[in-house]
Amino acid sequence: MSKIIRTEPNAILSKVVEYHGFLFTQGFVARDLKGDVSAQTRDILEQIDEALELHGTDKTRLLQAQIWLKDIADRDALNVLWSAWLPKDGAPARACVQATMASPEVLVEIMLICTK
Repeated sequence: MSKIIRTEPNAILSKVVEYHGFLFTQGFVARDLKGDVSAQTRDILEQIDEALELHGTDKTRLLQAQIWLKDIADRDALNVLWSAWLPKDGAPARACVQATMASPEVLVEIMLICTK
């Protein structure tokens, strides 16, 4: 039976769950919630790079992304950073929706599925 590896688990979530060579991430939010959607997105993408590197993979192995925005009008600002961050011809399947966030300061949240 394959082992399930949980990174930084707590009572309600794990930062990353690894199973059969797939990585399932938590929803990443910015560490500093004082910035605009661009600042928050930059921070999230840095966190994702760090998490993927820790698990021996990178953004070239992304399969799916789920993105939640507090205000869908911020989609263009997000997409500028997102498209610059992605490898050329390496975009994952993606959903991007407007949502009520768990905290009013959170402007964007990103969750991924990736392979090793």
